[in-house]
Amino acid sequence: MGYFEDMGVGQRRDLGSFIFTGDLIKTFASQFDPQPFHLDEDEGRKSLFGGLAASGWHVVSVWMKLMVADSQREAAEAAARGEKPGMWGPSPGFRDLRWLKPVLAGDTVSYASEVESLRATHSRPEWGVMQIRNTGTNQRGELVFSFLGSVFVPRRLPQD
Repeated sequence: MGYFEDMGVGQRRDLGSFIFTGDLIKTFASQFDPQPFHLDEDEGRKSLFGGLAASGWHVVSVWMKLMVADSQREAAEAAARGEKPGMWGPSPGFRDLRWLKPVLAGDTVSYASEVESLRATHSRPEWGVMQIRNTGTNQRGELVFSFLGSVFVPRRLPQD
């Protein structure tokens, strides 16, 4: 993972893709979002979704899983080069979460993040704040979800 100074507006990370099978949709829904159209094919077909639909929270949770895996991969690559990876801090939040199209059983969603803005912090000069637009696109090229997230990113401090 990079440092604040390494980031640029428009920089994009492709995080990978995920196939939402019926079994995975039902397993997630049974634990976290037990609505009929997430749990039963017939109920899904009768719903406005027209099929067994993944919970929006499931779709976003997969984004988180892929983001963490990509960050761990980048940190390991940096360490292998003998570099100290920049470990991003916590997120102060997100906004503008939208589920734009249903994700149905059998859909493959490809995930990405793109830097929208960067700002230095005055109260904590060792950190900057990066806003990233996070998206998922299905196999038909349709945007299925989007949100704007914020994250603290470490800054390189001058050497004493």
